[in-house]
Amino acid sequence: MSDRHFDQLATRFAEKIYGGAKGAIRLAVLQADLAETLPDRPLRVLDIGAGLGHMSLWLAQRGHDVTLAEPAEPMLEGARQRFAEAGQSATFIQAPWQELLGQLTEPYDLVLCHAVLEWLAEPHAILPVLHQLTKKDGWLSLAFYNRDALIYRNLLKGHFRKMRKNDMAGEKQSLTPQQPLDPRELAAQLEGLWQVETQSGVRVFHDYMPVEFQARAELVDLLEMELAHRRHPSFAGLGRYLHWICRPV
Repeated sequence: MSDRHFDQLATRFAEKIYGGAKGAIRLAVLQADLAETLPDRPLRVLDIGAGLGHMSLWLAQRGHDVTLAEPAEPMLEGARQRFAEAGQSATFIQAPWQELLGQLTEPYDLVLCHAVLEWLAEPHAILPVLHQLTKKDGWLSLAFYNRDALIYRNLLKGHFRKMRKNDMAGEKQSLTPQQPLDPRELAAQLEGLWQVETQSGVRVFHDYMPVEFQARAELVDLLEMELAHRRHPSFAGLGRYLHWICRPV
């Protein structure tokens, strides 16, 4: 298995993730968490696996100095266009995470690593690199595809044969990540590097709704309810993604 990039799937990725409620909910939760956490001053921000730049643009519009690192050229080009249309500037680097320490000399106040780990051959290998790229008094915003949610979804669908095989990886051309993460295993891997300060679920109920209910629901109501329940003790762990804000140890 190797790291998976999105050179051929950039357009499909954009339409699938950000073309509807799923992407809107994801952005709303990530932005709400960061708005609560970050100080009211300009920060140096590094967005690893920046994709089409949605989160980076939001931060740039709030006065932060943003660097986007993305290995897939079509995705990075989409981010450049997004920034140009918004009249915002940023630094763009086309590189995989393995090359960043050789190109970046100063650590950042905030490092974003959203929906990256689940596409890596060895997700744990990036964690020390993220630590080196983050200032000692900085933050890591880590969002990852939640294996628990995928298991629960398959149980609800009655995919018991798949459950018995214990194979949760997506197919080659699927947008289901190749390595959904077990949050308990990831928490153990963070020990000694990071202290998790806040935890939120992203799409804690939306993806479990019957399709006809999803179609009838107003986006404003979905956003309100997802934000209200993102840290609920029973529901947060069902989020399709989990968002952890961490401080270096």
